[in-house]
Amino acid sequence: MTTSTPTFETLLYDVTDGIATIALNRPEQLNAFNGPMCMELIKAFDLTDADDAVRAVIVTGAGRAFCAGADLSTGGKTFDYAQRDDEIRNARKVGDVFRDGGGLVTLRIFRSLKPVIGAINGAAVGIGMTMQLPMDIRLASSGARFGFVFARRGITPEAASSWFLPRLVGMQTALEWCISGRLVPADEACARGLVRAVHAPEALMDAARAMARELTAHSAPVSVAMTRQMLWRMAGAAHPMDAHRLDSLAIQSRGAARDVREGVGAFLEKREPNWPDRVSADLPDFFDWRSEPPFE
Repeated sequence: MTTSTPTFETLLYDVTDGIATIALNRPEQLNAFNGPMCMELIKAFDLTDADDAVRAVIVTGAGRAFCAGADLSTGGKTFDYAQRDDEIRNARKVGDVFRDGGGLVTLRIFRSLKPVIGAINGAAVGIGMTMQLPMDIRLASSGARFGFVFARRGITPEAASSWFLPRLVGMQTALEWCISGRLVPADEACARGLVRAVHAPEALMDAARAMARELTAHSAPVSVAMTRQMLWRMAGAAHPMDAHRLDSLAIQSRGAARDVREGVGAFLEKREPNWPDRVSADLPDFFDWRSEPPFE
């Protein structure tokens, strides 16, 4: 089953058999990240969250690269938002600060209510690397290369990567990769925990789709949405009591839901469950699962 497909300027978007595939689509520019791509990625994840037909999301790149980083066609003022005059820049401004566009994207992926798989098909540099960090699982082509090249461009890590990266690979590796800015081959990225597995280029998307099916085939959509948010948000909690409070509310909420009656009944009757609850309508209201703290 394929649903209707919206039209984007910088992305390809498809939903087939419960899997949304978002492909960065500026292949002639190696899918370099620009303002329209920033806003369209946010919109695409708004669509996947709102569509109950979507059980999982795969993000990949069109052509031979995943994303070669920020579009540098504006030269030295690429990262100097005060020197730019465009609608997207103005939408990012909060007081005297221009919000980092990459951070807008990673925080939106962080808030996703569906599992997110990165299928990294080629070069992934700068924001092409950091946008992957809030994805739940990253699979890489054997030809993929990863680069936290910020110091080599005279800037600093962005897209909230100083929060995400040490949690994924540890502080020592995060410091090494970000300070040196060197390109990291796929095998090293896998060995250090950045990616789950490395695949031949022609097998990458099949592996990503198989992973999406494995994650969602037998799991209740509302439970998946809540579990994803609970694990990510508690990764930065100050004390396990924070998690205990949230766990207690969540298990109480789910325990009284239609899904749990169906899940237990299906187990006892040795059949596949038919989950009645929907992410769009049945998330509990004790926690704003779609929120983020204000930028102040």
